[in-house]
Parts: sequence; structure tokens; C-alpha cells
Amino acid sequence: MKALLFTCLLVLWLMAASARRFNDKSRLRPGSLPNGYISEYLKSRIARRALPAADAPDATPAPRESDGGADLPTCLLCVCLSGSVYCEEVSPDMTTVPLLPKETAYLYARFNKIKKIGRNDFGDTVTLKRIDLTGNLISEIDDAAFSKLTLLEELSLAENKLIKLPTLPAKLTSFNANHNLLKTRGVKANAFKKLTKLANLYLANNQLEAVPFIPESVRILHLQDNNITEVNTDTFCKSDDSYYLRLSLSEVRMDGNPVVLSKYPDSFTCMKVLPVGQYR
Repeated sequence: MKALLFTCLLVLWLMAASARRFNDKSRLRPGSLPNGYISEYLKSRIARRALPAADAPDATPAPRESDGGADLPTCLLCVCLSGSVYCEEVSPDMTTVPLLPKETAYLYARFNKIKKIGRNDFGDTVTLKRIDLTGNLISEIDDAAFSKLTLLEELSLAENKLIKLPTLPAKLTSFNANHNLLKTRGVKANAFKKLTKLANLYLANNQLEAVPFIPESVRILHLQDNNITEVNTDTFCKSDDSYYLRLSLSEVRMDGNPVVLSKYPDSFTCMKVLPVGQYR
């Protein structure tokens, strides 16, 4: 009985020893493979997995051209930042309206040498809300230059060489054309009539001979330093409505004009403030 038990234990010991030797031989030891073997092996597996079958078409989409590629030159000359483009005193001289990135909302191109604004200069940038072209050499603007800018609220064309105004967008709240060469014949009779949201209108330092039509919404009106020689009862008020009040108009400057305002006392009865200007 003891001999049988000893024999069984010996067999079990031999089997365990054999299993240990097998496991030791099958385990990778440090230095047992060439350096980089595993990493190269994995790379080759990944590469093989990425290759399409020899007879299968490659479905990988072709790389798409950057939408902003055409915008790059402008953003090298100017500063493009979160929907705003700043092109002020650009060197070399900027003589035309720059090509704007898509979805530009604010353009500041002041103190350059832009001479003309064409029909299509802003045609593709319908997101514009503010344009400031102060201090250029603009003498001509196509009448439809701003026709597609339905969101435009603020427009400054101050300190240029304009002799007439183009059609203006209906949503303007502020328009500045100070320091130009505008005469009354260069401002259409209905130039501001449809601008029902216009609050600030700056036409100082021009050559206007008469006060243009002023929308009811205007609060600040600058007409100083022009050639205005007279006003009448319909300039600010309504001759056929003695109860009419123009309460929104809180600041009117007419100083620097030949007109003597005291000669027209009935022309300001509807206003809550008198214009600044010559009274004697």
C-alpha cells in the first residue's frame, strides 16, 4: 500500500516539473528578441490592416480644399479675429476693398487708399453689421454696392471724397459721411426716407445747400459746416399739423452754416431742443 502511494506521488511530481520547464521555455526573456522587434511587428500589423484589398476600390474621401484658402492674403495683411477684420493703415497701400473671410460681421478698413467701391465688393459678405471706411480716398460708390447687406447697421464713410451717396441699407442705425464733398444734388431726396431705424446721422463738413429729409427715428443730427442758407416749416416739423411733435430729435448742430436760424422761428416749434447755430 505504501509502495503504491509513493509511486503515485512520484508521478505527480514528475508531471509538475515537466509543466514548469515547458512554461519557462515558452516565456520571453529580456534580450531574447532583437531590439525594436515588437514595435516593428505591431507597425507592420497595423499597416497591413489599413491596406484595402487589392481588388476593392479605395473609399477614403479625397482631402477637401480649405474654405478659407482665398481668405489668407487678407488675413496676412490685416488682423482677422472672431468675425472682425481690422485693416487700418495697411502697408503696402490698400487701394481696393479687401476680400473678406466668410461670416465677417465687422470691417474696419480706416486710413487706407481705397478709391472706389464696386457693385460686388461686399456682395458675398452678407453677414456684415458694421463697415468703417473712414479716412480713405473714396470718390465713387456703385449705387448697388450695399444692396445685399440686409444686416448692416453701422456705416462710416467719413473723411473721403464723395460727391454723391449710394442707396443705403434699410436697417442702418448710424450713418457717418462727415468731411466729404457732398452737395444737395448728390443726396437723393429719398436717400434717408426708408431708413426707419436710423438714430445717428452725421453729414457735417460737406457742401450741402439744404437740409435733407430726416427720418422720424433720428436722435442726433450733425449738419455743421455746410452751405445751408435756409430752413422752412417742413424741414423738421409739419406745416399742416400744428400738434405734431418731434420728440426723438435731441441734438441738432447747424453751426458753421450761412443760415440765420432766428429768421425761421416757426421751423422749430415741434422740437424739444433748438438747433445749435447762428441766431443773429
